[in-house]
Amino acid sequence: MVYENGALDATLAAAAGDNSVLLGELRGAFLESAEKLLDLLKRSRCDGNWNVAAHRLKGLAASFHAQDLLEAAENALASAPGEPTAIRKIEAVLARFNANVPGRF
Repeated sequence: MVYENGALDATLAAAAGDNSVLLGELRGAFLESAEKLLDLLKRSRCDGNWNVAAHRLKGLAASFHAQDLLEAAENALASAPGEPTAIRKIEAVLARFNANVPGRF
């Protein structure tokens, strides 16, 4: 999967306009939300909790046009609760997003 941040960046830029501070805050809020949802997925052991967390992650990704994250969330929805490969795919996508954010490690 190739990281394509153009749609995500365009969505954030459309919301923030020329305000670089707001752009950074929006990007940070997106990543923080995604990381919290990943944490919920990691702690989910039943179908209900897993599906709720995966659907929320998918919705977040769709809202921000983050296609790689959307696909990873769809993969999680098709997987059993706690499936390590589904979690690793989401972690990899978020690591790529984090790598492209100034000031984040």
